[in-house]
Amino acid sequence: MAEQVCLSIKRGDSWSRTLYFQDGDGNPIDITGWTVFFTAKAKADDPDPGVISRTITSFTNPTAGEAGIALTSDDTNKVIGSYLFDIQVKTNLGQITTCLEGVLTITQDITIRTS
Repeated sequence: MAEQVCLSIKRGDSWSRTLYFQDGDGNPIDITGWTVFFTAKAKADDPDPGVISRTITSFTNPTAGEAGIALTSDDTNKVIGSYLFDIQVKTNLGQITTCLEGVLTITQDITIRTS
């Protein structure tokens, strides 16, 4: 079962996190050749790509199981509210697994100017 989390991001902010893939003993999994998908939608059955969509195939340190996910200010400049999201991986063997899911809340930003 996928880990459940809640994310909160200010509208228009950039956001990034590093994911660490490990086996049951805590050893890094080599993710070379994998694909990581980040998808956020208003409803789970909305069609892809959803409100926010990222496909990651280039990783910070694949042999150590590290993958970075980054959202730009354009990605998060959405209607304030809550969205369902998940992070899925497709291994180099074609196996698809949901590793993280939950609710992404886009909250009101105070400063809107960029200069």
